[in-house]
Formats: sequence, C-alpha cells, structure tokens
Amino acid sequence: MKRVLVALVVALLAAPVVVRAQEALRYAVIDVDRIRDESTMGKEIKGRLMKLQEEKIAAGKKLSDEFDGVRKQLATQAATLSDANISELQKRGEDLKVQLDRFQEDARQQLMEAQRKEFAELEKQVMPLINELCREMKFLMVFNKYQSGLIYADESVDVTDKVLVRFNSKVTK
Repeated sequence: MKRVLVALVVALLAAPVVVRAQEALRYAVIDVDRIRDESTMGKEIKGRLMKLQEEKIAAGKKLSDEFDGVRKQLATQAATLSDANISELQKRGEDLKVQLDRFQEDARQQLMEAQRKEFAELEKQVMPLINELCREMKFLMVFNKYQSGLIYADESVDVTDKVLVRFNSKVTK
C-alpha cells in the first residue's frame, strides 16, 4: 500500500512537468517549394529566370545554326572546294564547335548563378517573417517539410499558408 501511495504521489508531482514539456514541444513545417512557387515574389523570380533561359536558348540556337551551316557546306561542297577552302571550313567548324560548347557551359553557369541569387534574395526577405510568425506561435522547431528528412507531418503543423499570406502582403506593400 505504501508503495502504491508513493507511486501515486510521484505520478501526481510529475504530471505538471510532463504537461509543460508537451506544451513546450511545439513544432511546425514549412513547404519551401510552395513559397517559391506560390508567393508573388517567387512567381516574379521564375518569370525572370524563364526569360533569361529563353534568351540563352535563342543565342545558343544562332551559334548552333551557324555551326550546322558550316557542316552542311562542308558535306555538300567538299568535292568542289579546294584543299585550302576545305581546311578553312574545317577550322571554322572546329572554332564554332568550341565556341558553342563554351557558350552552353557559360549559359548553364549563368542560369544557376542567377537562380541562386534570386532565391537567396527571396529567402532573405521571407526569413524574418517566418521568425516572427514562429515567435508569435511559440514554435521551438520548424522543419523544411520535404527536405529535412521528415517522413510525415500532420497538416495542422504546416504553417506555409500563413507564411505565404504574410509574405505576399509584405511584398505588395
């Protein structure tokens, strides 16, 4: 009986600690991809990146067309051209190929750098809002919904919609 009474007293004393600990374990998730896709700023960024990509594709197509033209000229006129002209066209084709390869690599790097800079700016602007929201809601931990190793999160802990509302209202002011 004495053991039962001691156990009951210990349980009663520990109950408030357990409740406080459970209250303190407030957590949330944010879907960063949705912030990028659905926020006003994210949509503007994607538009600028698409425009830059289209410009690079158009410039690359010009180089590619020029390279293809030299190859076709060589293929169709090789029998009628002098050795010097053939060598000149081959050299021109090689130069264009190197130029095209360099252009493609530079364009890829420029697009990646533009994307990195643009989304870093978005993150710079949205992080203070996330921090403010989390302080208001007394969250101790916030996870990136799909990039944190998280396997499951109930929708009730997803605060992405609240972040989007605040971020879009801030950007449109």
